[in-house]
Amino acid sequence: MPAHGFRALRPLCLAALFAASPVLLAQTSEALLGAADDDANWLTYGHGYANQRYSGLTRIHRGNVSRLVPKWIYQTGVEGTFQTNPIVFDGMVYLTTPRNHIVALDGSTGEVRWKYTHKMETDVLCCGAHNRGLAAGYGRLYEITADGRLIAVDRNSGKLLWDVPVVDPATGAADAPRQVQNMADLPKEETSQWPRFAGNMAPLVYDGLVIVGTTGAGYSNVFRDEDDTARAAFGRSGPRSGMRAFISAYAADSGRLVWRWYSTKDQGWEGSFVSQTSMGDALDRDLDAERANAERFRDAWKRGGGSISSSPALDPKLGLLYFGTGNAAPYADLYRPGDNLYTSSLVALDVRTGQLRWFHQVTPHDVWGYDLASSPMLIDVPTSEGKVPGVALVTKSGWMYFFNRLTGEVIRRSDGFVPQTSLFKRAKDAQGVLAVPGEAGGANWPPIAFSGETGWAYVGGSHYPSRFTLETDEKGNKVNVLSFPKDVETYGTLSAIDPATGKLAWQERIGRPFSGGVTTTAGGLVFMGEADGHFTARDSRTGKLLWRFQTGAGVNAPSVVYQRKGKEYLVVAAGGNKLFNIPPGNAVIAFGLPDENGE
Repeated sequence: MPAHGFRALRPLCLAALFAASPVLLAQTSEALLGAADDDANWLTYGHGYANQRYSGLTRIHRGNVSRLVPKWIYQTGVEGTFQTNPIVFDGMVYLTTPRNHIVALDGSTGEVRWKYTHKMETDVLCCGAHNRGLAAGYGRLYEITADGRLIAVDRNSGKLLWDVPVVDPATGAADAPRQVQNMADLPKEETSQWPRFAGNMAPLVYDGLVIVGTTGAGYSNVFRDEDDTARAAFGRSGPRSGMRAFISAYAADSGRLVWRWYSTKDQGWEGSFVSQTSMGDALDRDLDAERANAERFRDAWKRGGGSISSSPALDPKLGLLYFGTGNAAPYADLYRPGDNLYTSSLVALDVRTGQLRWFHQVTPHDVWGYDLASSPMLIDVPTSEGKVPGVALVTKSGWMYFFNRLTGEVIRRSDGFVPQTSLFKRAKDAQGVLAVPGEAGGANWPPIAFSGETGWAYVGGSHYPSRFTLETDEKGNKVNVLSFPKDVETYGTLSAIDPATGKLAWQERIGRPFSGGVTTTAGGLVFMGEADGHFTARDSRTGKLLWRFQTGAGVNAPSVVYQRKGKEYLVVAAGGNKLFNIPPGNAVIAFGLPDENGE
């Protein structure tokens, strides 16, 4: 079967079952299973395991959204790329800051209830200090950190309960990690030598498990706290070797590893050396050269990348976990012949065991960064034979794909939501090729959304070209190198896509690339933050701009919606993104209607 087909494997690591309080487990499980219908709260990253980011609240609607005003503002005092997605439970707002601090705020007033201050094991970070949020469950909050740790804190006090490394503390490797209850028990001279995996995603909690993936596996350079010069290092060799990314499940009560799955295939990672994608797009590859180099680089999977950037989706009835994987490493594709399974793929695992059920490789031998960085979204996709349980996922190549949730087969692909030229073209000389979209274009990590009112999906896109050139590396080999030209036009888009046809229902152009992700409500609204500092509301049926507010810093984070004492609130972080020159800040702003009636 081709590499973009569907195969099953046994998990690489499976630990024994663990004990947990049956009452607490049942209470949390019931709440999380019903999170999408609990509009007073925002209990998971995507407002339910389907990641639809759709709130049924209607107090704020098309007719009155123009009256929104700030209700409270909290300033973290921590500047840096700010991508947090708050969790809201029982009137409390819980959020992360850059460098992995956690804050609990009163949802009505923004008053600080407690803070947890994270102590980094090292400042030599692979990918910056940003974080995308928390998971809640069993009286705890869970966070994966920029220095490669998974922590649990008490939800009521912020007290640290446990702190475990996501790599083996004995060797710095990902395989067969030694169990460690607290990082403080390990000598500093040992931890400082570990390969530096990162964690950015909001974890997923399900049935006594905390599930997280690792990032930074594809970068050879060290970005530390990001700055606007670091982009030049993306596609060039650096002091780090590539690593093998993975996703893991831990016992929610203790932090003990339960299973682990790796996003590079150890046996047969070269695949079938395909000449086109599963959709028939021609891939510009030198297949003869790749085959000739296959034996020489047989162990490339050990450094193969495949980072997992965003929170998975989950179908509890099927017991399947869905997530996208990053591009293969390094960009210098000479060193990784073949299709590089399972990178740049949508993957479905058995959530309880980590066993692979199927995968679909969207971009074989990805040398363009056309990976799947955003969270998958579960919807029922209309077809001529009725609705099919589906997975919607956007790519950096500028399409939204609709997959069959049971098999991984593509149901359909949308129209492009950004300009697309020179797709899948390989650099042949020093002048190279301008890829449109580029590595940072199309749809990056910011989450997509679905509206139960319109039946449409919504995505923020970026027209952000990259240039790929052929250069000579330090070993004297001609290799593919990525750069971001400054002399080309860039902008953003917000698109509504009809899953029944894949057509754009409407599209609006916005000033700059990168959005903070999309959130929808039953009030007929689509909320999105923009890089120029605006937080906006649009009509979900027409795309008409109904309201906007200048936050003073780039909004590179998604908003959440909740209800507190009969009032509806929207909360969003405005803190920018240093890596892409999005204006910095450190504010979290709650918006609501100015009067009690909201009419």
